[in-house]
Formats: sequence, C-alpha cells, structure tokens
Amino acid sequence: MPDPILRDLVALNMTLRFGVADYEGLVAALGSHEALRKARISDLEKSEMVTSRLAREFVRLRDGEDPDEELRQTEERSVVVVPFTDPGYPASLRRTHNPPLLLYVQGRLEPADGVALAIVGTRHPTHYGATQAGRLASELASRGMTIVSGFARGIDTAVHRAALDAGGRTLGVLAGGLARLYPPENARLADEIVGHGALISEFPLFTPPLPPYFPRRNRIISGLALGVLVVEADRESGALITADWALEQGREVFALPGRVDQRSGGCHRLIQQGAKLVESGEDVLADLGDVGRTLAPARPREAPPALGREESSIVAALGADPVHIDAITDATGLPPQAVASLLMVLEIKKVVTQLPGKHFARR
Repeated sequence: MPDPILRDLVALNMTLRFGVADYEGLVAALGSHEALRKARISDLEKSEMVTSRLAREFVRLRDGEDPDEELRQTEERSVVVVPFTDPGYPASLRRTHNPPLLLYVQGRLEPADGVALAIVGTRHPTHYGATQAGRLASELASRGMTIVSGFARGIDTAVHRAALDAGGRTLGVLAGGLARLYPPENARLADEIVGHGALISEFPLFTPPLPPYFPRRNRIISGLALGVLVVEADRESGALITADWALEQGREVFALPGRVDQRSGGCHRLIQQGAKLVESGEDVLADLGDVGRTLAPARPREAPPALGREESSIVAALGADPVHIDAITDATGLPPQAVASLLMVLEIKKVVTQLPGKHFARR
C-alpha cells in the first residue's frame, strides 16, 4: 500500500503544473494536507490557488487509479520516487525557488553529490568542444566532484562518458520520463550512469521529451550543482538557459572560450557579462574556495607513450581540427597502407582518435 501523502504528491505532479511552492501555497490556503486530500473541486477553486481546469484534473487523478499504477510501474522499473519531504531529496535543489515536488531517480543519490558541477553545451559540438568538455569533466570527476548534465546528444553525452571513464559519479537529468529514454542511442550510457550515479527526472514515467520540457529541466541541472560550466554554445543555445537559471539560483557560472567562428558566441557573451573563464579544472576549483580545496588532490598524469619516428610524424601532421587520412598521407610522405596501420596503432595507444569520414585528431 503506497504512502498516502506520496500518492497525493504523485497525483499533483502528474498534472505537470505543481512545484513545491505551489503545493505549499495550496496547503496553506486549505489548512492542511489532509484538507487537500478531501477537497472538492469547488474547495480548490475557492482557494484561488488553482484554475477550475487544474482543480478538475487534480481531483480526477487523486480519485482515480493513475497514481497507483504510476507507483507500481516505478517499482517494476527499479525507479525510486523521492518527494521533497524525503531526507534523500537533494538539499541544494530543495533550497531553490519552487523546486520539483518529487524526483524520479534510477540509480542512487549520495551525500557526496552535493559537491557537483553542471557541464552543458551544444548538441552539435566541434571536435575541440567535445574533447575539452570531456577533459574538464574527467579532471573534476577524478577529484571527487559529481558531474551533472542533461543526457542530451553532444556535450552532455561527452561529459557523462568522461566522468564515468575517470571513475567518477555523474547525474543525468532528463527532459521526459525515465521510461521514455531520450536520446535512444544513449541506452548503454544510461545503464552505466545508473551504476555510477543516477538518472533523474521530475516528469511522470511515460512523459515524452517535448520541446517545452527541456528549458524546464534545466533548472534542475543547475539546482543540483554548485555552478554551471558552458562549453560551446552559440548565442541562441539552450545551454544559456541553464546559465540563466544558475544566476537566478545563486550559482557560479563558468564558460570555456572557443573559436569565434565555431559555436562559442554564447560562451564569449557569458564571459563578457562576468562568467569565469575556464581553461582547466583547477580554475573551477579555485573559484569554489574551501569546497574546491576539500576535494582529492589531482592524480598524477600518465606519461605519454613512447612513439617511433614514423608515429611522431603522423602526430605532427594532426592539428587542432580533424585531418583526413589522405591529408595525413600527403603531409608525412608515407605509403597509404603504412599510414592506415600506424593510425590504428596510435588509436590503441590512445594518442589519436578516429572520427567519421576517415578523419583523425589528437586525443
């Protein structure tokens, strides 16, 4: 038998219209949560806290079977519903304006997640952007900082992956229900996040990831973190909405500079407006003061692998941008078969990475 208060909160949340501040105002107007549970549509209308349409929708959900089925489905899918009254609800998010009534959590939230940084950016990053986002996420995750992002394509995927590869924790905040995983190609990544962090959503399980829900979920991304780092965002990017939420919530805002002709206009504008310019994880930690100093010391970097003369010539042919294999062959003067073989060896040594269209870049 579900907890009756949790069931009521699930019903309220299924309207997609209530946050904690809305709920607390309604309870104050009616006198108690018990009064809310028994309220008729006319009672809710008289409270002047909800519209007639919303009052009817809530009463229909409260008195029907939908909340019970929702809770049954969460149990079946190993999803935990964490209401704002639960001690396990993230304290940093609870202190924001009108936080979610509840969170659907697949995986596990830990107290250490209170020391978190959100890293967000474009869904269509350049190689530079994806590489730098991954580098920063890896540096910070390896020092014990939880990395938060939005589980979207591009920068979000890169930082979740880098945090996991560094042996750290990461939280993915979805703009739809956990039973409607989006993007679908991140299914394997989702499984890994659940094992080393959590997937989180405020939306009922089967809510589709509709466009209006992405800006809404961004307040959770920033609310879970001490600050937000924006990597590669143009001036119209949704990542800037997360930065706006961060400012409203009193969080730090950081930005990574990039090329002026490639998707970094939004980052440069943030820096002009006072965001901290970031080149390394140390820049973030220094700005966080005592919190940054409590994290684990940086791990010593591994010595780069020894390279032969021909391998070194391949690496020298690679610049800041991806280079086609034919251009590498022309630059080195080596036979095409030798270049292909050497590139494979350098991939194994994790010196270069292959990109679509037979392009290669330094790692």
